[in-house]
Amino acid sequence: MNRLESLESFVSVAEHRGFALAARQLGRSPSAVTRSIAALEEHLSIRLLHRTTRSVRLTDAGARYLERARRILSDLEEADLAARAERSEPAGRFAISAPSVFGRLYVVPLFCAFLRRHPGVRGELILADRLVNLVEEGLDLGVRIGVLDDSSLRVRAVGAVRRVLVASPDYLAAHQRIRRPSDLRAHATICFSSLNPTPEWRFFHRGKELRLAIEPSFTTNSADAAVEHARLGGGVALVLSYQAEAAVEAGALEILLPRYEPPPLPIQVVYPGARQPSANVRAFIDFTLESTQWSFGRHEPR
Repeated sequence: MNRLESLESFVSVAEHRGFALAARQLGRSPSAVTRSIAALEEHLSIRLLHRTTRSVRLTDAGARYLERARRILSDLEEADLAARAERSEPAGRFAISAPSVFGRLYVVPLFCAFLRRHPGVRGELILADRLVNLVEEGLDLGVRIGVLDDSSLRVRAVGAVRRVLVASPDYLAAHQRIRRPSDLRAHATICFSSLNPTPEWRFFHRGKELRLAIEPSFTTNSADAAVEHARLGGGVALVLSYQAEAAVEAGALEILLPRYEPPPLPIQVVYPGARQPSANVRAFIDFTLESTQWSFGRHEPR
């Protein structure tokens, strides 16, 4: 039995919850992956996975073994990277994705500077507000905002961003003052659907979550449109802080109810965990941490 191959097969099947997808990620046949795990279970004399025709799930023993197997593979990967680091230079195709507005404002200038530093790299950038599958679309890395559900991705935190309520000074002067979330029922609201797919806004106060159902006067999947409608006096919008930053700094929008904001969302660089990070990925992460201060999470409560 090849112990390393068996560990890789087990971890991949556990993370992808299936043999077919795990086999594709590893570049092996499903039958080879099945044999590797069967050999590992025979070697350990325990069952690691419950298999049915429709699903694959971990046994209790398998869940405990998975944690140790991940550590072993991670330690081995780190050792390999350390040995190769001195002779690995960024080069060749490097494709990344980012959210549309954040990408336009912050990732584009960062990526351009990265390519100037590493002229041997051929960069590709996809800007999209949908959840891009890095593996299926042949991408090396993604910049994402929010908590991730995909445990197969490696994650490096690079910042944080607030969810803020904003309205124009003219709108606020002409309408009832907003002191608490319930006051919003008397106001026109702008729903940025990519941030809130359902017409409900979440707030936090003194450790408790507050939910407020809204009836938007304007709904859009475009952050730029939501911010512009608020700037023109269309009502109160809930957006990410970087999306309204320029208008707030110019005095065209004001931030409301900062004491009721939910916790900041993480900004993260992610890349597939089923393979070793390339020199391009490592260099881009290092360059991001060196070059940026994506800390949109700080504010002074009032």
